[in-house]
Amino acid sequence: MFEYLAPAGQYLVPYLPEISTALIACLLVMGGGEINGFLRRVLRNQNFVVRTVAFVLVNAFGYGLIIVKATPYLTRTLRNIDTGMMFSIVIVSFILIGTWAQRNRQI
Repeated sequence: MFEYLAPAGQYLVPYLPEISTALIACLLVMGGGEINGFLRRVLRNQNFVVRTVAFVLVNAFGYGLIIVKATPYLTRTLRNIDTGMMFSIVIVSFILIGTWAQRNRQI
C-alpha cells in the first residue's frame, strides 16, 4: 500500500522543514494551554513581575527553542522514512492534531 503513496510522499520531501515546523507548532498550540495553566497554578502566589518574566521565558523563549531545536530533528526523521510511510505519518498526524483540537474546542 505504501508504494502507492510513495509518489505523493516524494512530492512532500522538499517541504519537510515547513511541514515539521507546522506539526511542532500545532502540537505546541494544543499543549500550550495545559503548560500555561500549570505555570499559572505554580506561580499564583508570586509577584506580578515574577509571573510576567516566567510567562515571557516560557512562551517566547521556551516554545521558540522547542520549535528551533525540534524542527530539524523531525525533518531528519521524516526524511529517513520511506516516502509512502512518511506521507501516511504526516497526514495521520495532522488529522490527529485536528481531531484533538476539535475535541478541545480549539476550532
